[in-house]
Amino acid sequence: MKAEGEKIAMLTAYDFTLAGLVDQAGIDVILVGDSASNVIAGHETTLPITLDQMIYHASAVIRGVKRALVVVDLPFGTYQADSKEALRSAIKIMKESGAHAVKLEGGFQERSSIERILQAGIPVMGHLGLTPQSIYKFGTYTVRAKEEAEAQQLIKDAKMLEEIGCFGLVLEKVPAHLAEKVASLVSIPVIGIGAGNGVDGQVLVLHDMLGMSKEFSPRFLRRYLDLHTEIIGAIQQYTKDVKKQDFPNESEQY
Repeated sequence: MKAEGEKIAMLTAYDFTLAGLVDQAGIDVILVGDSASNVIAGHETTLPITLDQMIYHASAVIRGVKRALVVVDLPFGTYQADSKEALRSAIKIMKESGAHAVKLEGGFQERSSIERILQAGIPVMGHLGLTPQSIYKFGTYTVRAKEEAEAQQLIKDAKMLEEIGCFGLVLEKVPAHLAEKVASLVSIPVIGIGAGNGVDGQVLVLHDMLGMSKEFSPRFLRRYLDLHTEIIGAIQQYTKDVKKQDFPNESEQY
């Protein structure tokens, strides 16, 4: 798709029902993101979600998908300690969920883990720029690689990820001109989130783009629906109908 100039559309999904809808709508790639820690479990960061919880979500998504590529995040603490643990984590996800690939954050510092996973025949997608699992190191969710030194390191990391065999990478919250440069320097697809339109594709969190929450409003987010308002309105109407004995009516009972 990158070689032919066709942009790649990617969204998250965490359950059977929504994954099926996303797949039917024609999405190219579904990410079972560790963002489930935030949007599903209500945690402040992505750090608390466990490997078994990621497998639970990934398994549900796989059962709902017939055509899209499904990539699963390796959660925090399952690959950083050593490459053997990284491989065990990736194998567990692939065997127990049926996923097609894994994604993990980091550049040179995670090279040995990525290489060991790739050597086992498991496809790996990289993730550079803002890496949410490192939020306590960064201290903020602001744009990364605005300074020249960090930008140059990001370029080196991207080239290294391609060199060792990653099939693609996500760039999160980096300047658009830098993201476009990275996409032009590597042959693998670069998927952006808050990285401008010069990359090879885009990814958003499904719950955010459907407008299910109004608290999260970064510049890069476009809400395609206002489900927050629609869902609350529907539930309020249902409550009213029950209380005034309008539901169920004659045609809705046996």
